[in-house]
Amino acid sequence: MTTLSKEQQTEFEAAAFRRLITHLRERTDVQNIDLMNLAGFCRNCLSNWYREAAEAEGVTMTKDESREIVYGMPYEDWKNIHQTEASPVQKATFEVNNPHK
Repeated sequence: MTTLSKEQQTEFEAAAFRRLITHLRERTDVQNIDLMNLAGFCRNCLSNWYREAAEAEGVTMTKDESREIVYGMPYEDWKNIHQTEASPVQKATFEVNNPHK
């Protein structure tokens, strides 16, 4: 296994995170409920984790600020442009698999 310095690890993790964010911004057809049902997390989870990491370092960040970082625009704008109504099947699957119960 390759041994990385802490700085390299942080750089690579940041690059992977940026690529994930770019991918999710491009895949607006993938709804948050789909992500939750398949992977147990969504864009909102990522924004919460980002905010928690900032706050752990003493940086105050609002939920809206962290969501804008993940979505690339204000969350309400993203919802209005890209979010669709969840189907009955999506809703039922979410109720069964909801990791936040």
